[in-house]
Amino acid sequence: MGLVTSDTVPPAVDDDVPWLSTEQQLAWRALFAMIDTLPAAIDAQLKRDAGVNRYEYQVLAVLSQSPGHTVGLSLLAEEARGSLSRLSHALTRLEKAGWVERCPATEPGGRRMRARLTESGLAKIEAIAPGHVREVRRLVVDVLTDEQLVALGEIATAVTAAAQREVAEACTEVPDC
Repeated sequence: MGLVTSDTVPPAVDDDVPWLSTEQQLAWRALFAMIDTLPAAIDAQLKRDAGVNRYEYQVLAVLSQSPGHTVGLSLLAEEARGSLSRLSHALTRLEKAGWVERCPATEPGGRRMRARLTESGLAKIEAIAPGHVREVRRLVVDVLTDEQLVALGEIATAVTAAAQREVAEACTEVPDC
């Protein structure tokens, strides 16, 4: 992960590269460390306390907050931040647990499917949520000032938008992306 900075550019390196300053590299390394460690910490808590992973929790959460606790699979994959393939695997595990069921969409003439949260699934997400919120507070919310939290939200939104544009552009060139 050692990036070359503007302070340490080797003489043979291309001068057209916009090398990171020392401060920029430190910020990038801090972000990279957070991206690497925060999901693992959240996963560990959810697996330990509830027997689900972070992605499965996100699927349950999206369904719990949707009208009728039902969402089309394409939208659910998007909202849960995963591919249709990843969603299919997660839904299979959640169905086996009795927390989710797949059902045909009600729109005429289509073969689209939806996922629906069962009563057992609603009870599960309601049981999981308090521990998850405590962990989110412990790891993020409570270690930041109100101003830092607002800034983090703005930063995360900007970085996510840039990354999503990049992914969308790449997916127009690669089938089944």
